[in-house]
Amino acid sequence: MSIPYISYDEGEAQIDWIGLTEALAAGHDLPKAEIGDTFLYRDPDTLLSRAAWIDGLGMAVKTATVFPRNPDAGVPMINGGVCLYDDRDGTLSALLDFHLVTKWKTAGDSLLGALRLASPESREILIVGAGTVGRSLVEAFGAGFPQARIRLWNRTLSKAEDLARSLDGVDVAPDLADSVAQADIIVTATMSTEPVIRGEWLRPGQHLNMIGAYRPDMREADDEALRRSKVYVDSFDTTIGHIGEIEIPLSQGTITRDDLLADFYTLDRFSPDPEAITLFKNGGGAHLDLMTSRYILDRWQAAQTG
Repeated sequence: MSIPYISYDEGEAQIDWIGLTEALAAGHDLPKAEIGDTFLYRDPDTLLSRAAWIDGLGMAVKTATVFPRNPDAGVPMINGGVCLYDDRDGTLSALLDFHLVTKWKTAGDSLLGALRLASPESREILIVGAGTVGRSLVEAFGAGFPQARIRLWNRTLSKAEDLARSLDGVDVAPDLADSVAQADIIVTATMSTEPVIRGEWLRPGQHLNMIGAYRPDMREADDEALRRSKVYVDSFDTTIGHIGEIEIPLSQGTITRDDLLADFYTLDRFSPDPEAITLFKNGGGAHLDLMTSRYILDRWQAAQTG
């Protein structure tokens, strides 16, 4: 029997954002995932493999190759693939496009957090960052909050203008502080090592959803934002001790471990609060790649037989 390869376009044709968030929620009802990362280096290149095993769902290994010199030769810097394995016998179930899984996992993770923590009546969404992730966030949050207006802010204004022109119904936010103050949901997807969101700009009832800070030295929100917020994460295991957004304020005593109220394994503790600022940190992890890959494969297989 041939093993299916699900390309980017084939996968996108069969999946939707709300369906993915439901699959992610269901995946967290299963036993807790075992996860592990492996890094190999040959200066300046990197091979990164992230593996996860969830009893009842299966196994996935997502491998990324990062070759910084590739763009000089017209080749993408980041490449890779996702191998999905059957839980019953360990056989290979499918090979999936790396960029397909990464896009949907990353934005779907944050959308699930927002759907559980933001007001369902949210009418104004601000996306901070106009890169590749920013584009997928417009798709995801547009599907999750179809009644809301979406605005884009980027440190380089022209990049926000270029992205907005390529998307229907998306406006540019010229001033960050004013736009944060007006927004019901703020989603950050930057590469910043210094906070771009200040707690003094926030107000009760808002939801701050952060993606970009993925290294120990990176932050997108300042201490005041953390102090003023009810803080939630997608996974304690992939944020505490790993990501600066959480680890720096923990280590400096700005917040304590008790201030991290819940992760996706206790989704019943997530709820909007009109009297408070809710803050969600997207830490990612191979278990989310596994859940996303299984969802994509299930929908792809249903399309083949339907």
